[in-house]
Amino acid sequence: MTLKNHKAILISMSGVRVHNTRLMELGLTLPGFVERSNVIASLPSLGLLSIAAYTPANWEIEYLELDQLHDEEINQLIDRQPDLVAFSALTARINETYLLSAKFRKAGITVVIGGLHASALPEEAMLHADSVIQGEGELIWPVLLQDFENRNLKPLYSSLKDKAYVCNLNEYKTPRYDLLDIARYNRLTLQTTRGCPLNCSFCAASRTISSYKKKPIRQIEKELDTLHEIWPRPFIELADDNTFVDKKWSKDLLRLFRKYKMKWFTETDISIAYDDELLQLLKESNCAQVLIGLETATQESLHKIDRNNWKYRQFDNYYKAIDKIQSYGISVNGCFILGFDTDTTATFERTEQFIKNSNLSEVQITILTPFPGTGLYRQLKQEGRLISENYWEKCTLFDVTYRPKNMTMEEMTEGFQKLMQSIYSPEEVKKRKQKFRDLIKNKYTLPL
Repeated sequence: MTLKNHKAILISMSGVRVHNTRLMELGLTLPGFVERSNVIASLPSLGLLSIAAYTPANWEIEYLELDQLHDEEINQLIDRQPDLVAFSALTARINETYLLSAKFRKAGITVVIGGLHASALPEEAMLHADSVIQGEGELIWPVLLQDFENRNLKPLYSSLKDKAYVCNLNEYKTPRYDLLDIARYNRLTLQTTRGCPLNCSFCAASRTISSYKKKPIRQIEKELDTLHEIWPRPFIELADDNTFVDKKWSKDLLRLFRKYKMKWFTETDISIAYDDELLQLLKESNCAQVLIGLETATQESLHKIDRNNWKYRQFDNYYKAIDKIQSYGISVNGCFILGFDTDTTATFERTEQFIKNSNLSEVQITILTPFPGTGLYRQLKQEGRLISENYWEKCTLFDVTYRPKNMTMEEMTEGFQKLMQSIYSPEEVKKRKQKFRDLIKNKYTLPL
């Protein structure tokens, strides 16, 4: 047995708080909005669980999540005197992470920061940490820990700059799900693909960490076996940007999922509606819901937001595609973004009517957000339309962070609030659920 002579604590900065007080007050009474927000907030950090699997045997590892920041809890962590603390944080919580980092460093504890924001702005993160991980962290982590032991810790380790650190999913270690207190979660995360080839201009995830790649089916099977050992009938949320890009591989994945007693959720695009075999496999594998980035109720807003203008060319099929997918008993959560340069105050009403005219069982609406590292961020920064240099705490998807082109910031905020009140009202939520039940009851398929 290897003596564990070092200790690292992995901290996920979980939870995101909306800054718009009126919207926060509304959210407390809006059933569909609250339900999805609670799910997202309660998901464990798969990135940290993944690097934990690559920890050398002489290191003791602990995983925890911080939502509210209580001084007593932070002081207790400092009193335990870990050798190293590693944070993973989204943009909305990065400033809080920097404040915590300063406390740990003042106490003589080495701090590492990784995740989407640090990967997009490593130079900024380096001002607040002893070391920063940019991109994929699995192969970097054991090297970083060895460098720490040798007192040769580097300020930056990057899989985006050094190909030696690019993770090969054919030789992947199963995340350390055993570090979790399973009783705290209503679902667990599993990743089957990384990145997305569509590369939408507003997406903070598609290329920030990794190019698009797929895990081997045999590796996914190992991870599913591990999950089922600790939770016999789990609900699994895939930590994928777009699961079903490769249809042949996807069907092999679904045949694997079909073997397990579980329900699951993922994000994908509208193209699954064009493949009846894939839809049947989704049904047979107990897929509960797919979130699809429809993005907008106005076709012109889709123009040139992704590679090859693919989403723009799908718009005319939206209603039929939604019905087709849901006719297999698979709920579609349609995701809409408000605030494109083609949007006006009239767009809110058009979006409301699109949602009500569709048979979507669930809806997610967000405000266009220029996350650092995205094409949208570079565009708005060049045009001088960002509200400030550091607006990170407002990157919640529900706060306005830039000056819209065809309306004021106040009009954007007010229009979004009214749309939230309308589509998430108890009456509308009930209507959507009933539409879905009726669609399944009167099952039919549409040619696409």
